[in-house]
Amino acid sequence: MTGPEASTDTEAVTDGDTTASVADAATATVDARGIVSGWSAGARALLGYRRSEIVGRPAARLLAVSAPLPDHVAQALRTLDERGRWKGTVTLRHRDGIPLDVPLLAHPRTARDGAREWLLVSRPEGSALDPAHDELDAELLEQSFAQSPCAEGIYDTELRLRHASEGVERVMGVAEKDIRGLRLSEFAPGPVADDIERHMRLAVETGEAQQLELPTRMEGHARELVWSLSIAPMRAADGRVRGVIVAAHDRTRQYVARQRLLLVNEASTRIGTTLDVGRTAQELADVSVPLLADFVTVDLLPAVTDGGEPPPGPLSGEVTLRRVACGSVLEGCPELVIPLGETAVYPRSTPPAKSLSSGKALLERVTEPGTMSWASQDPDRAATIRAFGFHSTMAVPLRARGTTLGVATFSRHRRPDPFEQDDLLLAEEITARAAVCVDNARRYTREREIALALQRSLLPAALPEHVAVEAAFRYLPTDTGAGVGGDWFDVIPLSGSRVALVVGDVVGHGVRASATMGRLRTAVRTLADVDLPPDELLTHLDDLVTHLSAEAAGGRGAGAEGESGGEIDGEISGDVGATCLYAVYDPVSRRCSVARAGHPEPAVVSPDGGVEFLDVPAGPPLGLGGLPFESVEVELAEGSLLALYTNGLIESRERAPDETLAALRTALARPAAPLEDICDTVLGSLLPAHPADDVALLLARTRALGTSQVVTWELACDPAIVAEARRNVSEQLALWGLEEAVFTTELVVSELVTNAIRYAEAPIQLRLIHDGSLICEVSDGSNTAPHLRRARVSDEGGRGLLLVAQLTQSWGTRQGAAGKTIWAEQTLPVEIG
Repeated sequence: MTGPEASTDTEAVTDGDTTASVADAATATVDARGIVSGWSAGARALLGYRRSEIVGRPAARLLAVSAPLPDHVAQALRTLDERGRWKGTVTLRHRDGIPLDVPLLAHPRTARDGAREWLLVSRPEGSALDPAHDELDAELLEQSFAQSPCAEGIYDTELRLRHASEGVERVMGVAEKDIRGLRLSEFAPGPVADDIERHMRLAVETGEAQQLELPTRMEGHARELVWSLSIAPMRAADGRVRGVIVAAHDRTRQYVARQRLLLVNEASTRIGTTLDVGRTAQELADVSVPLLADFVTVDLLPAVTDGGEPPPGPLSGEVTLRRVACGSVLEGCPELVIPLGETAVYPRSTPPAKSLSSGKALLERVTEPGTMSWASQDPDRAATIRAFGFHSTMAVPLRARGTTLGVATFSRHRRPDPFEQDDLLLAEEITARAAVCVDNARRYTREREIALALQRSLLPAALPEHVAVEAAFRYLPTDTGAGVGGDWFDVIPLSGSRVALVVGDVVGHGVRASATMGRLRTAVRTLADVDLPPDELLTHLDDLVTHLSAEAAGGRGAGAEGESGGEIDGEISGDVGATCLYAVYDPVSRRCSVARAGHPEPAVVSPDGGVEFLDVPAGPPLGLGGLPFESVEVELAEGSLLALYTNGLIESRERAPDETLAALRTALARPAAPLEDICDTVLGSLLPAHPADDVALLLARTRALGTSQVVTWELACDPAIVAEARRNVSEQLALWGLEEAVFTTELVVSELVTNAIRYAEAPIQLRLIHDGSLICEVSDGSNTAPHLRRARVSDEGGRGLLLVAQLTQSWGTRQGAAGKTIWAEQTLPVEIG
């Protein structure tokens, strides 16, 4: 840096630096152009130039050699910036013309105007300080040890103390004369002293310095101190080790600060590992003990743990809190007064209530008057405070996003040092982190409960009793952070005593997936009422999912964020997709028709225990559109077991797919066992403790209707056959003991058979099914379906189906491969007695 101009020479460095304290120290500055910009009195004494004769002139004129410069000097100038400092000897020319070899130190630096410059410093060899300073130097050398800011002790090779600094006297609380000649283990006995002496012995024996950091409690100090020790051997002129010096530096503040930083870092990784409110609160307690407190409790507002919404803002007066977590340095948390899960009322004078009222963290010393106030309101708590010796406490409110969730209380009763303001700041830091995690868990729990409630309302609470199958199910929502999925199942009664078995899985999780699942389940039930074959039903369902995806895409394009597009209910709207398996079982023919859309294959367990997976063409997942679905029809023995499930059951990170399917085979190979037991066995064998996805499982054991329950007649296409049909039906009902149903059944048969003969084609077939109700079916070769209408007064016909609809419980039409079937079902009277 360039110094101010001056007209006279002084002993000060003229570039504005501090005054030179040594007369023979020569300093000068040179700017980036090689021009001298500063000149000291020591420089004038060395080379004889006055300031006015050299400042502003090239520094090269000071060199005793003419250009080109000596190689070592030129190289030093070129590389000065890179090396940071240069040291060497340069031959300079005195003002009288005499060359001088000058030892030189050159330092690059930045001037006040931002330019680069060099500070040159020289103290010629052979110069010495004022002899008058020698006595002062000796005194300073002696006092430097005695008054060293660190605690220093000199020990001989037998580790006996020879000299001690004033720092040792301050730390140990004894004078040097009282401990001189003693070993450390003799005037400060204990494990710490033994450890230090072990390192001192190593320094004496190996001649190598030792480093040691250790915490210790010392008499006269309230808190634990952390010392950093440097142990170095002391050598004689001949190199022999004559003793050892021990220098101890108090690093307590640095150690505590480092521990606090480590605690904050640990809190950021250990708190909030799950989306469980209680677990998150416990993680806060676990992190805080023992690094910060001896005993920690976490109490939350009951609304937080009950899934409700806590009141906004700070609380006032008495506060009711629920204990959700605790941690202690003592095993089993014996200090705990309020058991986990229980609620308690905190009076307004207690630290938790005061903290929640002010909305700020609170630090208090535990005093006897304060304990007495506890005793009048909560004797058990006061007794615990006295029994364990609580002496310092902090209460920190858990607040996140402007909402008060609860309070964390930190206490000390084993560590003698009380909490400090820095401890309160640390408690606030980790509690704030925990509060956000607790709030996230609370929000997730609330949303998950909403999704679960929605899904439970959309899934069947119980399966209907059906003549075709005996069924059981299991549904397990995932308990991971992904949220509730869109798995569903159903058992749908169909005409002709048939039954439809359905299992599906909507892509995604959360409320949106549950709502979509409900729409698809409703659609499947509606399509099932039309009696569509499985492949055709999936085709119609695929169209519906395609339309739903188009609606979602249109909403994202047209709506604003928070309405139709963007984030909705904590979920990102996306394409709708699903998989589905639809099976129809006929107990009369014992045939089962199955089709699937990207869904896992069903398993069939034969009555003898054999397990196979039906080879059903996979078909694309619903929503891709334009691709066909295929049905497979198989005949099942009575008592066979059908197992339908979602992919959450068989997708495993621990097992290979083949191993998972083998485990499923083993779990299902108990066809005679109760279905509920088989469900439990399957889930227990295949699922981990915390499934990663929702799981739906539907088991159905097939039944068959024999000749005693089903009668069929082939009819000619002749109106005269109607009377014969009525007669056959009457006789069969008499055999079944259903004489009360004869009149109605004859009317139904007359109408359906007459319509078939008049409007349809051969072949015509009449079938009666007795399965708890009475079903009358008439099949023909025509695909034209009749329509129910009201006849006018002048009409001669058109009242037949209206009559059938009024006389029976339900009626309908289903299409078949070679025509149609019109059916009507009657509810039979219940026999009493």
